Amino acid sequence: MACLLAIETATTVCSVNLSVDGKTVFNRIQLENAGHSALLGVFVSEAVSYARMNQLKIEAVAISAGPGSYTGLRIGVSEAKGLCYGFTIPLIALPTLKIMASSILQQLGSGSARSILCPMIDARRMEVYAALYDENLNEIRPAQADIMDANSYQDFLGQQQILFFGNGSEKCKSVIQSPRAVFIDTVYPAAEAMIPLAEQAFANQDFVDVAYFEPFYLKEFQATTPKNKVLGIFNAKSIQTTI
Repeated sequence: MACLLAIETATTVCSVNLSVDGKTVFNRIQLENAGHSALLGVFVSEAVSYARMNQLKIEAVAISAGPGSYTGLRIGVSEAKGLCYGFTIPLIALPTLKIMASSILQQLGSGSARSILCPMIDARRMEVYAALYDENLNEIRPAQADIMDANSYQDFLGQQQILFFGNGSEKCKSVIQSPRAVFIDTVYPAAEAMIPLAEQAFANQDFVDVAYFEPFYLKEFQATTPKNKVLGIFNAKSIQTTI
């Protein structure tokens, strides 16, 4: 067991947790419109101050590694790396979808037995980032970007009940029609849900290279031009043409 600092910024949720021997001693979370760049530093500073006041030595930092928001993941990983360098401690990287699946197991306990777990992160339009796990968190199907339609997951639903959860599952309720499809609301990745996985990784010395670790984006970042900027360019060209 250890004193671990966990950081979760893969979605709109921003959260930081400090645990000792697998139990939360400090927790901060903002569920929506988090503004990760502004809040994360504050949450981490409070967690570090708490550790110092209580004479706790942080032994590792656990980060939610993706998939998820490109910007959120970059902010979280940068903060985690800075802490690891500053305190000379190792970095633990945990798959975001697996964190969500672990959260469901913690909430439902034996109620999730014999069900396939399908955490989903909204990837806009009718696309989600999703993976499939069994009740022991063994990966049945790796994370991938899925475009939702009536045939989604039918091969699995024909054999077993699937629990769908996460902010990506909302858009699937009207699309996936099966008596074996169960949708669970208000499930999101959070730092507190990372504790069991982080403890296990720490015990196994399952660390990543602080210098070279990169988040799992799943899809390449695509920059877009804001509409107001496009209109500005168009208007400027119109003016030049008129002149």
